[in-house]
Amino acid sequence: MRRFVSSSAIAITAACATARPPVPVTAPVVAPAARSAPDTVYDVVIRNGRVLDGQGNPFIYADVGIHNGKFNKIGVIPQRAAREIDARGLYVSPGWIDMMDQSGGVLQRSGLAENKLQEGVTTAIGGEGGTPAPAARVSEYFARLEQQGISINFGSYFSEAQARNVVLGPVSREPAPAELERMKAIVDTAMRGGAMGMTTALIYAPGSYAKTAELTEVAKAAAKYGGVYASHIRGEGPEVLDAVREAIAIGEGAKLPVEIFHLKVSYKPAFGIYMDSVGMLVNAARARGVDVAADLYLYTAAGTGLEATIPNWAFEGGGDSLRARLANPETRERLKREVVTGSPGWFNIVAAGGGWDKVVLVNARNPANAKYEQRNIADIAQELGKDPADVAWDFVTQGQGRVMAIYHMMSEPDIETALRFPWTSIGSDAGASVQVGALDQTGLPHPRAYGNFPRLIARYVRERQVLTLPEAIRKMTGWPATRMRLEHRGTIRVGNWADVTIFDYDAIQDRATFAKPMELPVGISYVLVNGVVTVENGKHTGAKAGRVLYGPGRSLP
Repeated sequence: MRRFVSSSAIAITAACATARPPVPVTAPVVAPAARSAPDTVYDVVIRNGRVLDGQGNPFIYADVGIHNGKFNKIGVIPQRAAREIDARGLYVSPGWIDMMDQSGGVLQRSGLAENKLQEGVTTAIGGEGGTPAPAARVSEYFARLEQQGISINFGSYFSEAQARNVVLGPVSREPAPAELERMKAIVDTAMRGGAMGMTTALIYAPGSYAKTAELTEVAKAAAKYGGVYASHIRGEGPEVLDAVREAIAIGEGAKLPVEIFHLKVSYKPAFGIYMDSVGMLVNAARARGVDVAADLYLYTAAGTGLEATIPNWAFEGGGDSLRARLANPETRERLKREVVTGSPGWFNIVAAGGGWDKVVLVNARNPANAKYEQRNIADIAQELGKDPADVAWDFVTQGQGRVMAIYHMMSEPDIETALRFPWTSIGSDAGASVQVGALDQTGLPHPRAYGNFPRLIARYVRERQVLTLPEAIRKMTGWPATRMRLEHRGTIRVGNWADVTIFDYDAIQDRATFAKPMELPVGISYVLVNGVVTVENGKHTGAKAGRVLYGPGRSLP
């Protein structure tokens, strides 16, 4: 859908095994002298849990002491604390990190992010579509979040398309040299405001109008500060390998890390083939020194606007121009032909998924069309006696907002292959909801907004045994924190910020489905953000202890 100082990862090495596992044993981690005195006061002590450090190591039995928002001791803690949590029989993990979040807008209205926290997520990295503020006001946007309070830690990218729109508008042409410099200056400003890097969403106009050379040059403005280039790549169907090559080339040319958003192969003839090839491309790039990695969500259906079924050239000039083209019978016929034949530079999401029967209307944004929700476009077209493209595009023009659809277009074995790559992490491609049971800010009813993170453990560790539990936790904690240069986060280590997710391995389960996409998971008992209990026994406490995570270029007043 439409960064930071690195986290030092030092293992909490396992202590000797005992015949009585519930008895905590001391992990050999030495706290600073000022913290180890007998009269140390702890704000929170988590006792008797199976502690997973977030670096892929096996669990140890230990108490975890927290003071002033940070881990203060891991081991046997005889002192009492202001707040005691008994984690006997439970796993104690670093808080989970959403590498591909969509909460940038909604956090300004509600900072609670309860659906995220109920999934165990304590940190979210947003910005596929950019920061919801112009470059000169990025710092103000972050300051507002700090002032209002947020319950999760949050950082965001700035989009190349945001800079492009300011300088060129929604037109399909290359920038002149002076225009390119202006675009770079805009990204530079956003980086100094606190953005984590530059992002692109290259299947959507006008971002799709930017060529590789332009993206590489503008990305240098983010590279100057140590930012990351993150991309919804140009295509995820038959062109996915070329799209991955392009992302790598941009990072290599601009000399900055590359993050591929929601890695997938959306092309049935290449199921079981191209994902292995993607892995070889990334491994080869990493072998020659390119810092490239990817994240993914754990479902075989994508979700985005129904307008993605329209060839990109039709969007030039903006929304009014698109509606005029769709209203022109000759232009519409040309567009319909291109859904069959393809169009240069356009990811044909209909063909990639296998046809209109794989495209399901889920949010019509129009009361008159709501009766067709949860039905595929081919089926609706047959009932109405119309061409499926006409049905879809009429829905688009009649929608009072962005009309949303689910696209069934990936394979389960490819998800498992991608999970086994050591450089993949987990991202939801979904945002926080204003309240539990409501849609996220994208307006897309997809189960990834409520179940993506527990699903990793329930389905891919416990049921399918694709990953071990320590490796699954690493993909949600230590690795993404290291990847994003998050200072003192992602691992349970003395001195790190105390983001914690406590869960019952046997009970954890995602419950959201495509039929009921807003069902909360079960099995997560507590979530702490910066040492503050924010979810307790499945309920949000109302705490807003989250922090803004600023990028490496932030200029302080």
